Amino acid sequence: MKIYEEIVRLQRAGEPFVLATVIQNSGSSPRKAGAKLLLRRDGTQLGSVGGGKVESETIQAARSALEEGTPRSLPFVLNEEHGFACGGAMTVYIEPHGSAPRLVLFGAGHVGKAVAALAKECGFHVTVVDERPECATHEEIPAADELILASVREAFGLLKLSPDSFVVIATPGHLSDFDAVRGALSCNTRFIGLLGSRRKREVLLKSLSDEGYSEEQRARVVTPVGVDIGAETPEEIAVSIVGQLVLERRKNGR
Repeated sequence: MKIYEEIVRLQRAGEPFVLATVIQNSGSSPRKAGAKLLLRRDGTQLGSVGGGKVESETIQAARSALEEGTPRSLPFVLNEEHGFACGGAMTVYIEPHGSAPRLVLFGAGHVGKAVAALAKECGFHVTVVDERPECATHEEIPAADELILASVREAFGLLKLSPDSFVVIATPGHLSDFDAVRGALSCNTRFIGLLGSRRKREVLLKSLSDEGYSEEQRARVVTPVGVDIGAETPEEIAVSIVGQLVLERRKNGR
């Protein structure tokens, strides 16, 4: 049961892992069909498929599967080469489970709700940040995998943004928007998008320049965020934003 509980935990957290399962055995094999080993991204593991060279080769194959994203089967003849003299055989199926790309959405307003819903349907793991208790609820944003009830500045102390993370900023005010931009620029995120007008873009970029942010840093901020489709309603704006996120996501074939 521990393995199944860990699978659920990792999937909810959007963490990649590999599940190795003995799918066939004959003779005196060390583990029978159904035995499992789970390998996490950090190299730690849970369970076993038999120990010895069988397990070491399974772990090596699991690491490759996690990197490549492709499943595979490993047949073993249990002879002295694999540290066994029992004469049995077994087959291990290696199944990688990739992580969903993480979208951190600052702002749980009308646009935030629409973006969260569509992004979830498009395969993103959605985290929503908002300091308004009446907005940051699962009743208001059922698509959110994670809700953080905190100010923008407080949220960055709680978030762990990776180089694969996407950030979209649509808070109720300019000050919190700009705080979210600064926080995102301090992290090595894949995408930073800010909702707003071209005038807002000019004010932001001037502020960042005056504060000493380099041209390279300022160029990381995509604003106005979204593909230009003439969007007006929150749902149309969500289409334009998520469309841009998908485009960025697919650049590397993910």
